Amino acid sequence: MNIYFNIRYEMDRDEVHKAIERRLPHPESDYICVADGVIVNMANRNLDYLKVVNGGLFSICDSSYVPIYLRLIYGLQYDQYCGAQIFRDIVSDQRYRMIFLGARQEVLDGLRKHIGQWNPDVKDMKFVELPFRKVEDFDYPAIARIIEEDGAEIIWVALGAPKQEIFMSRLKPYLHHGVMIAVGAAFKYYSGVDMGRAPQWMINCHLEWLYRLIKEPPKQFRRCFHIVRTLPRLLFHEWRRKREWRRKHESQTCNSSSGHPVSDP
Repeated sequence: MNIYFNIRYEMDRDEVHKAIERRLPHPESDYICVADGVIVNMANRNLDYLKVVNGGLFSICDSSYVPIYLRLIYGLQYDQYCGAQIFRDIVSDQRYRMIFLGARQEVLDGLRKHIGQWNPDVKDMKFVELPFRKVEDFDYPAIARIIEEDGAEIIWVALGAPKQEIFMSRLKPYLHHGVMIAVGAAFKYYSGVDMGRAPQWMINCHLEWLYRLIKEPPKQFRRCFHIVRTLPRLLFHEWRRKREWRRKHESQTCNSSSGHPVSDP
């Protein structure tokens, strides 16, 4: 687990799943954020939201560009692990009892039908439409009771950012078990009744943002505008962070060769 662009990332897919497996037997709940470029941008413009994003187990990298930036700045080789993919991986794995929160009933019905092809057990799982309201107005104790009575281990949340991350942080104190994962538009992608994911060639060319922009112009234009406006500052701060670490590391190496005590970087 490492911090990049002020986000606590787990970039290793295997470690993501191992962490979920290790967490589930323990009392109390926790949550995982799926940090795309929008969340990275919003979290770096709002410190309260940044605390929410970093307040769970970790975030996975839903941005296809963050791995490119990390390769250019640090020379590191990482891959994107998007919300749609972790959703498919865990549902298809057929290991956990799950509950699905958010979206319209039409979307939930389509989702149940579609993902039942990956995992027949979902026909006996709950798909709960949440009322449209401000995040502070949800009845969190009542929602927690539904989850606890169901015995769900994985709680999927699809309310859109930043609402879904704040929702998980507020629900967490009322749950005694389970891992929540916010997957944004994944319910829509796999429902068959709403916006699907971009064609694979656009995903491979890092153009999924363009597909979303075409499908939802007003919403995505605002998001793209803020990302483009703040990206140079984020890149500069990450580059400076790398230089500061390298300077410290070189200084410690010199001290070590001189017989001086060295602390971990």
